[in-house]
Amino acid sequence: MNSHNLVEAQQGTKEFKQISPELYVTFLTELACEKNVFFLQVNTEQSYEASHKGYNSGPIEINGKILNDFSRVRISPDIEKNMPGVAFPESEEESIFSLILKSNKGSKTRLYEGDITPKRHRNAIVCPFNWCFWPKSSNGLVIIPYVISSSYTREEKALIVGAIQEYETLTCIHFVDRTTETDYIYISPKDGCWSYFGKVGGSQVVSVHKGGCMRKGIIQHELNHALGMLHEQNRNDRDKYVVIAWQYISPGDFYHFKPTRANNLGLKYDYSSVMHYHRFAFSNTSGKATITPFPDSTVPIGQRVGLSNLDVAKINKLYECEIHSTLLSNLTGSFSSTIYRSSYPKNTNSVWLIRIPANKIFLQFNSLYIQSSSDCASNHILVYDGGSRRDIVFLNKLCRPKQLPAVVSSGNMMLVELVSDGTTLPKFKASYNSVQCGKTFTAMNGTFESPLYPSHYPPLTDCAWIMIAPEGSKISLTILSFLLEDSFQCQHDYLVIYDGGTTTAHSEGKYCANDIVPGFISSGNSVLVQFHSDYFLQYLGFQAEYSFSKYEGSSSLSLEVIDRITFLTAPDCLI
Repeated sequence: MNSHNLVEAQQGTKEFKQISPELYVTFLTELACEKNVFFLQVNTEQSYEASHKGYNSGPIEINGKILNDFSRVRISPDIEKNMPGVAFPESEEESIFSLILKSNKGSKTRLYEGDITPKRHRNAIVCPFNWCFWPKSSNGLVIIPYVISSSYTREEKALIVGAIQEYETLTCIHFVDRTTETDYIYISPKDGCWSYFGKVGGSQVVSVHKGGCMRKGIIQHELNHALGMLHEQNRNDRDKYVVIAWQYISPGDFYHFKPTRANNLGLKYDYSSVMHYHRFAFSNTSGKATITPFPDSTVPIGQRVGLSNLDVAKINKLYECEIHSTLLSNLTGSFSSTIYRSSYPKNTNSVWLIRIPANKIFLQFNSLYIQSSSDCASNHILVYDGGSRRDIVFLNKLCRPKQLPAVVSSGNMMLVELVSDGTTLPKFKASYNSVQCGKTFTAMNGTFESPLYPSHYPPLTDCAWIMIAPEGSKISLTILSFLLEDSFQCQHDYLVIYDGGTTTAHSEGKYCANDIVPGFISSGNSVLVQFHSDYFLQYLGFQAEYSFSKYEGSSSLSLEVIDRITFLTAPDCLI
């Protein structure tokens, strides 16, 4: 039995096994046939029905036991590594600041609050008259020269640059390669993860150790200190939002929790700030929290990925950036231009950065109204495949009121930019969600398949493939092989094909089992294919191919194409 199909979970003293990390049931698991197909042997018909309701339907209780309680699931590193299609939650102990403290153990550098080194001859973190902030240029940008140590590998340098570029996307902070500037930031792998507070002058070290500090969130945490940002839980109003358990903090560590006199900028407390301590920071008793959110003690605290939306707002307010930017970090969400209700200043752009912890992003526009202009020069929307304007442009200069195709990112970030000359108020609405796999195709032809094909596709997987042909062209789509789980009306595992680039387009059909999936030619220049699997049974999946061409007349496929389609049958033991 392949280990990546099973996860061990514990409820009380009894151990169970489950097919996916999200599913938590008291069913026995067995191996079906010798073909490595897994199924659940259930005790009652009621259990079978409950298992198919999924983990999003709320608590499922049978005989006094909650079958889909995932809170106690323990996921081993080996399973996480072998299941790249699933985004696993990180534990509280893996928050940014917990990793910083772990990396700084044994550091010989004098550190305040765990990762701030005070300037020479200064024994407190203060910033009178804002002298510690970096100066703002006449063009409204805060230019900060920087150097990355040559000790880093190419991959490590790319990670640092990626963390830096997020500031340029969302704020007026622009890090630029140093030439001859006297004051600059020097990112170097010293003994841990630490930084000076604010601008100190000269070559200012930001230490990013090559071991435990190489994460985007840690890099941004230390850069925020260099910008003049302090730890969130040490705000002077923090006692309204968190309770400090002094009994679990050694007296020698009390100063790490001392409230500061820093300006809170009139922004609300941010439990998810990249600058927030984790729940067990500096605890002297295993399992005892030193910080508990108030009044709701269950609120997650600390960051695991990078800047929060409020972190961005604080930087922009601290440096008086004239930037309209929003960071979207939930796995699903929606946004619109109406968030900015006043008229746009002339030549001011607005950006929405979608950054999810893992997987890919499926984005579609629900509505669009922008005053048209020649070549869409005055007002338009751009969509980038990544978190920077340096990334590939997915959709370029959108302004005409027509049905826009959805897009799927190649990674976990996507940037939407609204360009306005200020003469009118452009309007649009968009929504997005996370998918484990998929792609946006613009090449003249190509192939795609279910994840792990021709092996069995993984459970609890959603994928989306978008084909966008040039204007005036159509798309020929052929399913070459097909075998999914059988279920009534294809409720569980299925493939859906849309004659258009969005989920609101006409559906050509919903397919499962060993259905014959007819090939077709699109009526327009975009096609969307969606795949979904639940947690119960997994099969070989499918393979498809497409091509772009100018078509006239019939949209039916020739017998020559149909003869090339292969349909798989289920293993005998499952029939």
